[in-house]
Amino acid sequence: MMSWATLSVFIPTFLFVSLTPGMCMTLAMVLGMTQGVKRTLWMMVGELIGVGFVAAAAGAGVAALMLRQPELFIAFKWVGGAYLAYLGIMMWRSRGRMAIPSELDTGPAAGRLQLATQGLVTAVANPKGWAFFMVLLPPFLDGSRPLAPQLSMLIAVILTIEFASMLVYATGGKTLRKLLGKSGNVRLLNRIAGTLMIGVGMWLALG
Repeated sequence: MMSWATLSVFIPTFLFVSLTPGMCMTLAMVLGMTQGVKRTLWMMVGELIGVGFVAAAAGAGVAALMLRQPELFIAFKWVGGAYLAYLGIMMWRSRGRMAIPSELDTGPAAGRLQLATQGLVTAVANPKGWAFFMVLLPPFLDGSRPLAPQLSMLIAVILTIEFASMLVYATGGKTLRKLLGKSGNVRLLNRIAGTLMIGVGMWLALG
């Protein structure tokens, strides 16, 4: 197990990093606006699986090998970025299941698998995430102790903080939807959400 002294430094460090706006947090806010917090939880499931995988791979040293194969990231992040940008365009045009319907209480919602896939792709296809965990985790791992228990503890902390942070952003998005929805500005809200989604896609592809 890890010492409380180590955790007392790691927790506020990752909390600060997690609350900083990034691709996953922006995605959570957008989906909070368009899908509501409850359905956004499915995206969070995919994102947490992706973050857990990246963190485990980074801690075990696999990330170093994958970062030496940039063509894998280039292909994956461009496909993922193009997909998110396509969804953003559809939202901007108030079309597709990701967009908010004209009547806020009606219209088909995005599928659970679609939402989970968005979260997973956004988390795994971000090279900066891999590099970040390669830098963040090693200083908190004690070489004189078994790696698995330490890494498990850190990943548990990471996923807990990440989930709480996304929940904050998704709730903020839902609040923004209510404020704009009262004025009947659904089309404006779709364009805001679509623009943000396109931005996430470009961020993923070009980052």
